[in-house]
Amino acid sequence: MAVSLPRRWERRGSAVRRPAAGPGSAVVGDPCVVWDGEDGLWRMFLVLDPPGHGQAVCDDRTGDPTAWRIAGPLRFTNPEALIGGRTHKPFVVMDPRRPGQAARPGGRYCLLTVSGTAHKLVQRAWSQRLAGPWTVEPGPLIGPGAEADFDGRHADAVSGYFFSERDEFLYFYMGYPLRAQPRRSSPYGSAQGIALQPLNEPLARKAGVILPPHPEPGHWGAGWVGGLQLLPGREHRWVGVVNASPTPPDPADTTVSREEPPPSLGGFALCDQEWPIAGWRWTDEPIEGIADIPADARAAGERDNLWRHHALVLPDGTLALYYNSGAYGLEQIYVKVGH
Repeated sequence: MAVSLPRRWERRGSAVRRPAAGPGSAVVGDPCVVWDGEDGLWRMFLVLDPPGHGQAVCDDRTGDPTAWRIAGPLRFTNPEALIGGRTHKPFVVMDPRRPGQAARPGGRYCLLTVSGTAHKLVQRAWSQRLAGPWTVEPGPLIGPGAEADFDGRHADAVSGYFFSERDEFLYFYMGYPLRAQPRRSSPYGSAQGIALQPLNEPLARKAGVILPPHPEPGHWGAGWVGGLQLLPGREHRWVGVVNASPTPPDPADTTVSREEPPPSLGGFALCDQEWPIAGWRWTDEPIEGIADIPADARAAGERDNLWRHHALVLPDGTLALYYNSGAYGLEQIYVKVGH
């Protein structure tokens, strides 16, 4: 189902709350929602920290975007293959033209996840069921680049799509630099990169940056660029749901948020190319500025960061937009509905 950019948003409050103890008691965030036809429910893959990864489920087929319950960590048949011993930010490879529907390349489901220690990298896993268990491929699928590259520090916040007519995967990922990049607005800011992989090829091939920080200082995407979700559009061929910030990272900063200084915002990027590996451009405004968060939403926990955004197309064609917010490292998932 193709989507249009909503004209207004209605807040629905928290969607997945952080529990007081156990899995997810520190962070619940980075949602990826997919329809699980075998189990007859919506399944949300997410950061559930501890241990770092997990899922929530929603049995309501009518499209209530708040009826979620945490279902616990993901299951791996070979957790010893996770580089660094842990992983987070899981994302199911999707059908690019059917929002919320998982692809089945080679007759199996495919999961992308971010592992590593000092340097983040992307791994891939496979399963016959979305409920798992997942078998991890040893080694990285997408790793950090050379020291001078836009992704010399981390390959992070991955999403993936399988284009069946091409028999090819397209991966979007957040690349953090180690060294200053030749940009006017944000030399140390992360950028959105891509990698390509034919179905029967063992390795992904990086294809560069498609969405760097916006060149105009002060633009909502001028500081750093986070994850990107791909959706088919009505007025434009492709819509990207993007997380970004107007604040450039400062190499002298030593705080925990130094690579992604606040505020974190959600918004859109647009592409009119049939094969969406070029031609991306920013929209002028974010979905919402931090100053626009109403008092009742602040009282419910929304703060100066509105992290990774993910849109679910509801049965009536509206968008349920999930994102995590709260104190840094103590986040939970909220939802807005667009009209």
